[in-house]
Amino acid sequence: MNRLIRPLSTGTPITIWRHSAIAEHPWDVPDQPMEGEMDPFFFMTKEKNFIPHEYPCRTAFADRYRGAAPEERATGPAETVWLGFGSPRLDLSGFWFRPTRIAAQAETLISVTEGGRARLRLATCGGAVLQVNGTPVLAMSEYRRNFETEAECEFDLPAGESRIALYLDDLAERDTRFYAELTYLDGPAATQAIEAPEAAAGIEAVLERMHFTRPAHDGGPVTITLPRATDSPLIATVRIAGDFMSHDDARERRLDLPTGADRIEFGDAADLPADFRHVEVTLAADGFAATRVLGTEISHATAQGPAPATLEDRIEEALRAVASEGEADTVRALARLALGDGGETTRAMIEASLPRIDACWDCADFALVPLIVARTRFGALLGDLCDRIDDTILGYRYWMDEPGNDVQWYFSENHALLFHTAAHLGGALLPDRTFRRSGRSGAEQSRVGAARLHAWFDHFEAWEMAEFNSAPYFPIDLKGLTAIHALSPDARLRERAARGIARLVELVANSAHHGILTAAQGRSYEHSLRSTMSLELSAIGRMLWGTGSYGSRFHALPGLALCLRDHGLDLPDLTERASWARDDAQEWCFAQGEGRIAKLYHHKTADHAMGSAVTYRWFEWGYQETLLHLRMGNDPNAQVWINHPGEVIHSGFGRPSYWGGSASVPRVQQYRDLAILRFAGDPSQPGFTHAWFPRAAFDAAEVTGDTATASAGEAHLLLKGSGPFEEVTTGPTAGAELRLAGRDGWWLVRLGSRTLHGADLSTRFAGLAPQEDADGTITVDDPDYGPVRFHASGRIEAEGRQIDPALFTVEGDRRILPRGAMPPEKDRVRTFEHSQGGET
Repeated sequence: MNRLIRPLSTGTPITIWRHSAIAEHPWDVPDQPMEGEMDPFFFMTKEKNFIPHEYPCRTAFADRYRGAAPEERATGPAETVWLGFGSPRLDLSGFWFRPTRIAAQAETLISVTEGGRARLRLATCGGAVLQVNGTPVLAMSEYRRNFETEAECEFDLPAGESRIALYLDDLAERDTRFYAELTYLDGPAATQAIEAPEAAAGIEAVLERMHFTRPAHDGGPVTITLPRATDSPLIATVRIAGDFMSHDDARERRLDLPTGADRIEFGDAADLPADFRHVEVTLAADGFAATRVLGTEISHATAQGPAPATLEDRIEEALRAVASEGEADTVRALARLALGDGGETTRAMIEASLPRIDACWDCADFALVPLIVARTRFGALLGDLCDRIDDTILGYRYWMDEPGNDVQWYFSENHALLFHTAAHLGGALLPDRTFRRSGRSGAEQSRVGAARLHAWFDHFEAWEMAEFNSAPYFPIDLKGLTAIHALSPDARLRERAARGIARLVELVANSAHHGILTAAQGRSYEHSLRSTMSLELSAIGRMLWGTGSYGSRFHALPGLALCLRDHGLDLPDLTERASWARDDAQEWCFAQGEGRIAKLYHHKTADHAMGSAVTYRWFEWGYQETLLHLRMGNDPNAQVWINHPGEVIHSGFGRPSYWGGSASVPRVQQYRDLAILRFAGDPSQPGFTHAWFPRAAFDAAEVTGDTATASAGEAHLLLKGSGPFEEVTTGPTAGAELRLAGRDGWWLVRLGSRTLHGADLSTRFAGLAPQEDADGTITVDDPDYGPVRFHASGRIEAEGRQIDPALFTVEGDRRILPRGAMPPEKDRVRTFEHSQGGET
């Protein structure tokens, strides 16, 4: 057998492996309650993103295995190829909805011409056994959930080829970091390899360089470009899947690629469900196969056309869109029932969801709340299925003080809301029945849920969302609030829910650009950042404001539609605010989270918008926060955000991941259309920061040295860096990513428009550069605003004004400003618009 060989320098990781499938076995402990309460700060991590909450299953697992030699269990042969594509790790991370013991085997080859003493360092999060030529040289068994530990070993490496074998073992709970990073610290000159036929090198080269022709597809062919044409016939298997929360079956296609093929075409976007899709491409020849994952958004926005003119018609359209195009879950079933369809297809969606709720899968609360709404409102359409639904409602675990053996996430605000909503409404539905885990009657379960909801509202009304401005979590909160408004027997809860719905809708409208949320976010994912047209907030915007489009993943849209249609919900018309078309600008300052932990700033005009989190945890370890986000023109995809990747693997499961979140939190400050980000990362983190910069969504773009420019519609963007930008031209983000080398550096962002600045923004703002004083003050001399002083306290001085985040309130302030420079102070009339009031 031939070899696929890579160099292996001292101080570098091993990046090529063969590994087994992951062996999975349920890890069950006796049902028991656990202590704890909602923790709005759970994601504000200090040490390697470690979240300290421990479930009983982990306690039992650690008591049994921590500190002991890992038990090596059968996993099957190491037949799957791992090529890494720049990642330093063998990364088998994933998401497990129940506590599951997992294990895998992996192996690689190290060759040296002359033998000698070698030293390796292994980093992993669970247990591991490392063997060299069949001899164990290292064992690890810390077993702290998603917390990386490392150990070193030394051994004599003989001349020739040595087989390195690795066994990995852990307990999987929800998102699980299951990886190994093995670094060749010191030793003889070496190479690394796996056994592979001659075709392997060509397959690797194709996979390394391939990319989508564009990052998002709104109709038309879905095509992957192969910059390196195939040099022999290959078999391509394309698996099109959703994110980890998707329960719909992935679509798979097999294609024969002839020699010289330069693309992979697998259909029209109109024939695929609208959503962000992970596309797993496997290329095979001569018994060798390797896989790479690419991401793209599939949208049907153009085909959907303009929204109906009236809210009544848009409500009807929304229900029909979910009923026909949504994923097959209880949310879609609710929409179908709302349209009078309780037939076999609707019943099948509910029946498929019940076992997952019965087993208390993580995120089962997402499915249970719409199920209870459906059972309560439309039981007559469900007939004999009601008894089966009732049994599920009675058997569910509604909070951590009830006995159970699961890894449902109780600590975040959105989950807490849904647990308490389900307990309250489920108990009200079945007041005389006994809820098996708590032993309470339904009436008492409902009262307990109501009390907890009132406490939740006390916290929300004081501090709102710790997961600030988070596009994936607005709909989940709205799911709970709309259910309460529609069905709660407690009039005060219904009224509080209505206020909460109105407030969340207002927050989205304030930070939206043409109806699309454009803002810093407390928790984000690649699939929620890159899916602009198919994200649920776009669908909500279409229903409320007539702008946006429908995808296939929904949480709140049917519930919100029913509240508007059937339950008397009255929301103010914020169309003008959400789709700003005026010739002035809006400045929006507010705070979110307990203690006003996140101070948020947003500025928008008809041409562009930018939002940021200012004075937020500067230079600490990050989690899933996106700290700055902007959009230009009318194309929802003409967006940019800047972050420090949490891992190098694309479309991975890290929190933070490549795009979702930031490994280190930068110093971010923004004044109107000008912003600065200053990074200072940890040496253990990836060695670059980067921006999402999708050329295909811009009318024009150029990258030269430390400057990048782009235009979309009437909007212009200038980016400047502390060093030269590298534009990524191959691989999953070809044509959509700018990199800045180093963990320490700055990015300067300036938005403008053709109306104000003419056709060439770069000429007017070419001289922009930050100057930092000894006291930490950063000054940027802006041609429009004059000297803008970003103080180390977070305070900003410019145009005779002061913006002080220390004064930001949860309620927030909206100011209407000129689109361009402020007039001289003596001629200035201050226009102030309170977030809940009118202009004065």
